[in-house]
Amino acid sequence: MRIRVDPDKCQGHARCVGIAPELFEVDDYGLSSVTVDPVPEGLEAKARLAVANCPEYAVEVIEE
Repeated sequence: MRIRVDPDKCQGHARCVGIAPELFEVDDYGLSSVTVDPVPEGLEAKARLAVANCPEYAVEVIEE
C-alpha cells in the first residue's frame, strides 16, 4: 500500500500526523508529507484512518 499527500490540497491541519506520526511529518510551513513509502505492514489501518480524517482530502491511497 502506498499513500501520498497532495501539496496543493494540504492546508496544514496535521490530522494525519496526529493519527500516524510513523507515516507523516510536518514541514516548516505546516504542511504534511509522507515519510515512509510503501506503508509498512501493520500500519495500513492507521494510513486509511489518516486518509479518512483529512478535511481537505489531501491524503490519498495510491492504487497500483
